[in-house]
Amino acid sequence: MPKDFDTEVYPEPPRQTPVVDKQTALPNPALILSKVFYYTVDLPVTTFRDTIDSIRSKNKLVYYHQKFRRVPDLTECQEGDYPCYYEAEMQWRRDYKVDQEIVKVVQERMRACQQREGNSYEQNCTKEIQQFHEVTKNFQSRYGDLGAYASAKKCLMKQKERMMAAQAQSA
Repeated sequence: MPKDFDTEVYPEPPRQTPVVDKQTALPNPALILSKVFYYTVDLPVTTFRDTIDSIRSKNKLVYYHQKFRRVPDLTECQEGDYPCYYEAEMQWRRDYKVDQEIVKVVQERMRACQQREGNSYEQNCTKEIQQFHEVTKNFQSRYGDLGAYASAKKCLMKQKERMMAAQAQSA
């Protein structure tokens, strides 16, 4: 503070923090209750949770990277092996979803390039457009015309018809 201030208007602050005078010798009950709660409830629960978390962190599985083993497709299943049929159907459905996502990702890349390049996208995004056409052609040749109730069996029959048509054309 400057030397020329008015001490009546602005009294000088105390030089040291005053010591609190204890009014009683009894301990604070709120403090006792908080300590009792901490040692009887909070500490054991926290310790237990930390122990469980450390055990779980050692063998942590990431749910969105679930890996499925490849199962044989319908052509490799024995006749009447219904669990094999079911596994092949589930494998086909997973493959179908993966192929749908691949088409979506390639389409997003193509659209981003078109947005970025503006009117000159045809000459600057030829690689993305070519990749999109190739991916959609492959997706359409495999899954197109299967209808709403697509299955591994229908897809296999379509592939068989496509192979027979190609054989008939070559002969």
